[in-house]
Amino acid sequence: MSGVGPPEPGEGTRAWDTRHPRGPRPAGRTRAAVAARYARHRRTILAVVTATALLGAGGALYATRPQQPPPRPTRPHPEVPYPSQVVDVTYLEDRPPPADARPRSFSFTVLLSVASGPPVTVTRVAQPYAGLSLTTRPPAPWRTVAGAAREITVTMHVTKCGEVPWHAGLPFLDVTLRNARAIQVQSFILGDRYAQHLSHAVEVACGNRVR
Repeated sequence: MSGVGPPEPGEGTRAWDTRHPRGPRPAGRTRAAVAARYARHRRTILAVVTATALLGAGGALYATRPQQPPPRPTRPHPEVPYPSQVVDVTYLEDRPPPADARPRSFSFTVLLSVASGPPVTVTRVAQPYAGLSLTTRPPAPWRTVAGAAREITVTMHVTKCGEVPWHAGLPFLDVTLRNARAIQVQSFILGDRYAQHLSHAVEVACGNRVR
Protein backbone atom coordinates (compact mmCIF):
# COMPACT_ATOMS: atom_id res chain seq x y z
CA MET A 1 0.00 0.00 0.00
CA SER A 2 1.17 3.41 -0.65
CA GLY A 3 1.13 6.07 1.98
CA VAL A 4 -1.16 8.17 -0.07
CA GLY A 5 -4.69 8.00 1.23
CA PRO A 6 -7.81 7.75 -0.85
CA PRO A 7 -8.25 10.69 -3.13
CA GLU A 8 -10.67 13.42 -1.89
CA PRO A 9 -13.88 13.52 -3.77
CA GLY A 10 -14.03 16.31 -6.25
CA GLU A 11 -16.46 19.21 -6.14
CA GLY A 12 -19.91 18.03 -6.72
CA THR A 13 -19.05 14.37 -6.12
CA ARG A 14 -20.68 14.17 -2.60
CA ALA A 15 -24.21 12.99 -2.30
CA TRP A 16 -25.26 16.22 -0.62
CA ASP A 17 -23.58 18.23 -3.31
CA THR A 18 -25.57 16.65 -6.12
CA ARG A 19 -28.46 19.26 -5.57
CA HIS A 20 -28.42 22.47 -7.50
CA PRO A 21 -26.53 25.17 -5.71
CA ARG A 22 -28.83 27.35 -3.55
CA GLY A 23 -29.56 30.55 -5.40
CA PRO A 24 -31.31 33.72 -4.20
CA ARG A 25 -34.94 33.29 -3.00
CA PRO A 26 -37.55 34.50 -5.37
CA ALA A 27 -39.12 37.85 -4.50
CA GLY A 28 -41.95 37.67 -1.99
CA ARG A 29 -40.75 34.55 -0.30
CA THR A 30 -38.34 36.02 2.23
CA ARG A 31 -39.35 36.14 5.87
CA ALA A 32 -39.52 39.93 5.83
CA ALA A 33 -41.74 39.92 2.74
CA VAL A 34 -44.03 37.26 4.20
CA ALA A 35 -44.30 39.20 7.48
CA ALA A 36 -45.13 42.45 5.63
CA ARG A 37 -47.74 40.70 3.53
CA TYR A 38 -49.33 39.18 6.60
CA ALA A 39 -49.38 42.55 8.33
CA ARG A 40 -51.13 44.15 5.36
CA HIS A 41 -53.70 41.38 5.20
CA ARG A 42 -54.32 41.68 8.94
CA ARG A 43 -54.82 45.45 8.72
CA THR A 44 -57.31 45.01 5.88
CA ILE A 45 -59.33 42.47 7.88
CA LEU A 46 -59.25 44.70 10.99
CA ALA A 47 -60.44 47.71 8.97
CA VAL A 48 -63.38 45.75 7.53
CA VAL A 49 -64.32 44.37 10.94
CA THR A 50 -64.07 47.82 12.54
CA ALA A 51 -66.19 49.46 9.83
CA THR A 52 -68.82 46.76 10.14
CA ALA A 53 -68.89 47.17 13.91
CA LEU A 54 -69.23 50.94 13.61
CA LEU A 55 -72.09 50.63 11.13
CA GLY A 56 -73.84 48.18 13.40
CA ALA A 57 -73.35 50.42 16.41
CA GLY A 58 -74.58 53.47 14.48
CA GLY A 59 -77.69 51.64 13.30
CA ALA A 60 -78.39 50.49 16.83
CA LEU A 61 -77.97 54.03 18.16
CA TYR A 62 -80.25 55.45 15.44
CA ALA A 63 -82.90 52.82 16.12
CA THR A 64 -82.82 53.39 19.87
CA ARG A 65 -82.50 57.21 19.77
CA PRO A 66 -85.11 59.09 21.85
CA GLN A 67 -88.03 60.10 19.67
CA GLN A 68 -88.78 63.83 19.45
CA PRO A 69 -92.33 64.71 20.46
CA PRO A 70 -94.47 65.91 17.50
CA PRO A 71 -94.71 69.71 17.23
CA ARG A 72 -97.71 71.25 18.86
CA PRO A 73 -100.33 72.42 16.38
CA THR A 74 -100.19 76.18 16.19
CA ARG A 75 -103.41 78.03 16.68
CA PRO A 76 -104.05 80.21 13.66
CA HIS A 77 -104.25 83.91 14.44
CA PRO A 78 -107.38 85.52 13.08
CA GLU A 79 -106.50 87.85 10.26
CA VAL A 80 -107.21 91.52 10.75
CA PRO A 81 -109.95 92.47 8.25
CA TYR A 82 -109.67 95.35 5.81
CA PRO A 83 -111.58 98.38 7.08
CA SER A 84 -113.90 98.37 4.06
CA GLN A 85 -115.00 94.84 5.04
CA VAL A 86 -116.35 95.89 8.45
CA VAL A 87 -117.60 99.47 7.93
CA ASP A 88 -121.06 100.41 6.70
CA VAL A 89 -122.48 103.86 5.95
CA THR A 90 -126.25 104.32 5.61
CA TYR A 91 -128.37 107.36 4.87
CA LEU A 92 -130.68 108.44 7.72
CA GLU A 93 -132.57 111.65 6.87
CA ASP A 94 -132.31 115.20 5.61
CA ARG A 95 -131.72 117.94 8.17
CA PRO A 96 -131.72 121.73 8.20
CA PRO A 97 -128.25 123.14 7.57
CA PRO A 98 -126.40 124.64 10.56
CA ALA A 99 -126.97 128.30 11.36
CA ASP A 100 -123.43 129.21 10.29
CA ALA A 101 -123.70 127.45 6.91
CA ARG A 102 -123.24 129.50 3.74
CA PRO A 103 -126.18 130.14 1.40
CA ARG A 104 -127.07 127.33 -1.02
CA SER A 105 -126.18 124.71 1.57
CA PHE A 106 -128.11 121.63 2.66
CA SER A 107 -127.48 118.91 5.26
CA PHE A 108 -128.34 115.29 6.00
CA THR A 109 -127.23 112.59 8.44
CA VAL A 110 -125.61 109.23 7.89
CA LEU A 111 -124.83 106.41 10.29
CA LEU A 112 -121.33 104.90 10.22
CA SER A 113 -120.96 101.53 11.98
CA VAL A 114 -118.04 99.15 12.56
CA ALA A 115 -118.99 95.46 12.74
CA SER A 116 -115.78 93.83 14.03
CA GLY A 117 -112.01 93.95 14.18
CA PRO A 118 -109.79 96.73 15.50
CA PRO A 119 -111.01 100.34 15.72
CA VAL A 120 -111.49 102.20 12.42
CA THR A 121 -110.56 105.85 11.91
CA VAL A 122 -112.30 107.98 9.29
CA THR A 123 -109.72 110.45 8.00
CA ARG A 124 -111.74 112.07 5.19
CA VAL A 125 -115.24 112.25 3.70
CA ALA A 126 -115.63 113.52 0.13
CA GLN A 127 -118.09 113.48 -2.81
CA PRO A 128 -117.38 113.24 -6.54
CA TYR A 129 -119.04 116.38 -7.94
CA ALA A 130 -116.97 119.44 -8.83
CA GLY A 131 -119.80 121.88 -8.12
CA LEU A 132 -120.20 120.83 -4.46
CA SER A 133 -118.07 121.21 -1.33
CA LEU A 134 -118.56 119.15 1.81
CA THR A 135 -118.01 119.39 5.57
CA THR A 136 -118.89 117.01 8.41
CA ARG A 137 -119.77 117.20 12.08
CA PRO A 138 -117.82 115.97 13.85
CA PRO A 139 -114.97 116.95 11.53
CA ALA A 140 -112.63 114.18 10.42
CA PRO A 141 -110.68 112.38 11.69
CA TRP A 142 -112.73 110.39 14.17
CA ARG A 143 -112.40 106.87 15.53
CA THR A 144 -115.05 104.19 15.98
CA VAL A 145 -114.58 100.86 17.78
CA ALA A 146 -116.07 97.51 16.80
CA GLY A 147 -119.74 97.11 17.70
CA ALA A 148 -120.33 100.87 17.81
CA ALA A 149 -122.00 103.32 15.42
CA ARG A 150 -121.62 107.06 14.98
CA GLU A 151 -124.10 109.55 13.53
CA ILE A 152 -122.49 112.05 11.18
CA THR A 153 -124.00 115.27 9.87
CA VAL A 154 -122.93 116.05 6.32
CA THR A 155 -123.36 119.57 4.96
CA MET A 156 -122.93 120.29 1.25
CA HIS A 157 -122.55 123.68 -0.35
CA VAL A 158 -123.35 124.36 -4.00
CA THR A 159 -120.42 126.28 -5.47
CA LYS A 160 -121.30 126.04 -9.21
CA CYS A 161 -124.80 125.18 -10.33
CA GLY A 162 -123.58 124.18 -13.78
CA GLU A 163 -121.41 121.40 -12.32
CA VAL A 164 -123.82 119.70 -9.95
CA PRO A 165 -126.02 116.63 -10.62
CA TRP A 166 -129.59 117.75 -11.25
CA HIS A 167 -130.92 114.23 -11.27
CA ALA A 168 -128.29 112.05 -9.66
CA GLY A 169 -128.93 108.37 -10.22
CA LEU A 170 -126.54 106.66 -7.77
CA PRO A 171 -124.77 109.40 -5.81
CA PHE A 172 -122.18 108.23 -3.30
CA LEU A 173 -119.74 109.38 -0.66
CA ASP A 174 -116.01 108.60 -0.72
CA VAL A 175 -114.84 107.73 2.80
CA THR A 176 -111.16 107.21 3.67
CA LEU A 177 -110.86 104.45 6.29
CA ARG A 178 -107.86 103.35 8.32
CA ASN A 179 -107.32 100.47 10.73
CA ALA A 180 -104.41 98.30 11.91
CA ARG A 181 -104.23 96.55 8.53
CA ALA A 182 -104.70 99.13 5.77
CA ILE A 183 -105.85 102.53 4.57
CA GLN A 184 -108.64 102.41 1.99
CA VAL A 185 -110.92 104.80 0.13
CA GLN A 186 -114.36 103.23 -0.04
CA SER A 187 -117.32 104.55 -2.05
CA PHE A 188 -120.67 104.15 -0.27
CA ILE A 189 -123.83 104.38 -2.39
CA LEU A 190 -126.50 105.81 -0.09
CA GLY A 191 -129.59 104.71 -2.04
CA ASP A 192 -132.67 106.26 -3.60
CA ARG A 193 -133.68 108.47 -0.67
CA TYR A 194 -130.33 110.20 -0.71
CA ALA A 195 -130.48 110.60 -4.52
CA GLN A 196 -133.90 112.27 -4.25
CA HIS A 197 -132.75 114.54 -1.42
CA LEU A 198 -129.63 115.59 -3.36
CA SER A 199 -131.58 116.41 -6.54
CA HIS A 200 -134.20 118.38 -4.64
CA ALA A 201 -131.59 120.33 -2.64
CA VAL A 202 -129.66 121.26 -5.80
CA GLU A 203 -132.85 122.53 -7.49
CA VAL A 204 -133.68 124.67 -4.46
CA ALA A 205 -130.12 125.99 -4.10
CA CYS A 206 -129.87 126.96 -7.76
CA GLY A 207 -133.24 128.77 -7.86
CA ASN A 208 -135.30 126.30 -9.91
CA ARG A 209 -138.91 125.56 -9.25
CA VAL A 210 -139.36 122.79 -6.74
CA ARG A 211 -141.46 119.93 -8.09
